Amino acid sequence: MTETYAGVTRQAPLQPGAERPKAAPRSRLQRQGRAGYLFLAPSLLFFTVFLILPSIFAIFLSVSEWGGYDLTQIKFIGVRNYGDILNFDSTFVSPILVNTLLFTVLSVVPSVAGSLLVAQCIERLRFQGFWRFLYFLPVVATVVAIGNVWKMMYQPSGLINGILNALHVNSIGFLSDPKVALPSVAVVQAWASIGSAVLILTAGIKAIDRTIFEAAEIDGANSWTTFWGITLPLLRPSLLFVFITQCIAGMQSFALIIVMTKDGGPANSTNVAAFEMYQQAFKFGAWGTASAMAMVLFIIIFIATLIQLWVSRRAGGDD
Repeated sequence: MTETYAGVTRQAPLQPGAERPKAAPRSRLQRQGRAGYLFLAPSLLFFTVFLILPSIFAIFLSVSEWGGYDLTQIKFIGVRNYGDILNFDSTFVSPILVNTLLFTVLSVVPSVAGSLLVAQCIERLRFQGFWRFLYFLPVVATVVAIGNVWKMMYQPSGLINGILNALHVNSIGFLSDPKVALPSVAVVQAWASIGSAVLILTAGIKAIDRTIFEAAEIDGANSWTTFWGITLPLLRPSLLFVFITQCIAGMQSFALIIVMTKDGGPANSTNVAAFEMYQQAFKFGAWGTASAMAMVLFIIIFIATLIQLWVSRRAGGDD
């Protein structure tokens, strides 16, 4: 029993033969906590070794000069690497960063718009699983296979120019004309990334309550009104995810550039930031310059992602 005096509660003395309340099993909770950390240890070790430590090393290299291989040759030089790549006389600002942003826009906008159109059409067809599988096939294929197939199609005697010639249109140098090369590669990037976006958007469309569409149909709404007033607003979270991931993939893309152009040509017209980082590190041995470029690209991607999240919140997509 307890007694209260002046607002203070005191525990009454135990009666003879009464059992004392048992304390919380702290040792058991501690054992469970240790077991939890033990199960997390492989994942934490993996992310530490392959993500956190390389990121810290890359930041350190960005303010250093290093030719690779011998760690004793690393020389701290401050922000000189950033000054070299960010001055307006540097090719990294123009055309490389300009090409990167242009390539991202030319690949992401058609990809998101096309995947939204395909997802909306699949929703109205039979055998939806088959169509999703068909559009997902390019994602399964390797970048090397996709790049080589499209490279052959882009040749002067390839399929696309053959169709143009049949229509009495002169052949186009898709990969040899500096004005056309970057959009040509961006089209391949957009085509290859539609499949994954279609899966996400079709899942988002299926998650919308069907009764909303039925109510709109009863009110006399047509297909366009339903899509613009119901599907698109309720699909905004899925669209935001697709747009952000596609932008990140577009800014980081370089494997397709290597396969289709080999050296970012013609005349640096397809040279993008990730490809330039690869060349600086593995071709020229300028690991400090490559790391500084990587940090600049990371900041650009981070800012672009924040802008997209801010725009989505302002539009009412995220509370």
